[in-house]
Amino acid sequence: MDNHKNITQQQIAELEATVSELIDKYDHLKVENASLRAQQSNLVAEKSRLIEKNEVARTKVEAIITRLKSLESA
Repeated sequence: MDNHKNITQQQIAELEATVSELIDKYDHLKVENASLRAQQSNLVAEKSRLIEKNEVARTKVEAIITRLKSLESA
């Protein structure tokens, strides 16, 4: 009988354990990936809000500078 075709119960059990461990790791990574994608989405939205807030602040500062310059030259 060919030794390569003889699989013992222990080998099957080890293979099942390995497959089970891989499935557990996959499930964990799948959950982690979903969490990271949600976090990324939140960060992108926050970045957009901060850019807009910065733009508003910059516009206000520019308006203040313009007013100060007009008072200075008056």
